[in-house]
Order: sequence, then structure tokens, then C-alpha cells
Amino acid sequence: MDFSTTVLLFFLLAFASEVIGTISGFGSSVFFVPLAGMLFDFQTTLALTGILHIFSTSAQVLLFRKSINWKLTLLIGIPSVVMVMCGAYLNNKISLKYAELAMGIFLIAFAVSFLFNKNLKLQPSAFNAVTGGAVAGFLAGLIGTGGAIRGATLAAFDLPKNAFVATSAGIDFAVDLSRTVIYLANGYLRKEYFWFIPVLMVLAYAGAWTGKKILNKMPQEIFKKVVLSLILSVGILMVYGFISGSNIIR
Repeated sequence: MDFSTTVLLFFLLAFASEVIGTISGFGSSVFFVPLAGMLFDFQTTLALTGILHIFSTSAQVLLFRKSINWKLTLLIGIPSVVMVMCGAYLNNKISLKYAELAMGIFLIAFAVSFLFNKNLKLQPSAFNAVTGGAVAGFLAGLIGTGGAIRGATLAAFDLPKNAFVATSAGIDFAVDLSRTVIYLANGYLRKEYFWFIPVLMVLAYAGAWTGKKILNKMPQEIFKKVVLSLILSVGILMVYGFISGSNIIR
């Protein structure tokens, strides 16, 4: 695949991930990181994902701003920000092949759990909110995606779908800003990719707007089954790549 085709596919994945992430409430990184990782090296993928998420979460906060639950945003968001910095720091200290395996196992476990147990959710307690936020933040920093854990934590509080998306985005914005600063400080984004940034901004806002329109019309439970099936497929592909040595994330 030549570079221009790779770039075009990357941007299409970015837009599609933003639409799906907005609708599902899991965030775009759970789809974008493993798929974009097939096109670029893992560290570049993490940096671009962080930048994309900063734009997308700011767009979602703007679009859903009237529905944010500020108490939960702080309760989950503060430990998330603290732990995302720990995860982002450790990301530069461990072998990337194990980060790939960890991501694949996480995606499979998450998808299987929610596909076969519709009623699976945490108890709506302050302890679970803080713990879920900490785990989600750490995973976001270490392997590039923690939105699924944050989504499971928020689901315990039975928020209306707009409040769910808005609160998740508010938490994610602080998390993504923190980890992206560390990624960039570690040199994860090379100069030849700087021109991606304005394009990602446009795609993030367009994807969030499109996702909001679809969210208002589509039954969310049906769509989530499709989303979870996609997560499961990506997770299996990543674990297979690790076992076979085919370098799904290079």
C-alpha cells in the first residue's frame, strides 16, 4: 500500500471511529487505536489518537454541553487524569509488543462480557466511580484506549444517552490532553505528520456532529451489538497478530 493510500484510509478510519465512538459512548480510541495501528507504528498512532481525541471530545462537550453531569465528571475524571499520566509514562518503558497483546485481550474480554450479559454493570457507588476512572485513565495512557472501562463505569449511573456522551466527553478531554502532552514530549509524533493535525480537527468535529444526528434516530442497543462485535473482531485479530508474529501493530 503506497503512502497516499495509507493516509486516505487513515483519515477515513478517523472519521468513522469518531461517528461510532460518539454513538456508542465508548469513545473512538477503542476502534481507532487498533485499526490505525495497522497503518502506522504504535507510538505515532498513540500521538495521533490523543490529538484526534482532544478535538473530538471538545466537539462533543460543545454539542452536548447542556447535559453534562459535573459531579460524575469530577469523581471519575480526577483519578483518570492522575493515572493516565502514569500509564503514558510507563508506555515508553515497556515492550510495545506486550502493549499490543494487552490491548487485544482487553478488547476481547470487554466485548464478550457485554455481548453475553446485557445487564452487566457496576454498582453506582463513589468507590466504583473513582476506581473505574483510575483504571480507564491508566489504560488510556498505557495502550491508548480506556473508554470502554469508563463507559462501563458511567453505565452504572443510568444516565440519559445525551448526558452519558457529554459526561464521558468531559472526562475524556482532560485525560486526552494530559496523555497527549506526554506523548509529544516523548517524541511520538514526527514532523512529517504535523500536517495531519488540522485535518484531524475537521474530521473530529464532523464525526461528532454526524454521530449526534445518528444518535437521535437510531436505537442504541441494536447499534451497540454491532459495535461490540467489531471490538471483538479487532481484539481477536490483535491477539492473533501477536501469537503469529505478523505485527498487527508494527
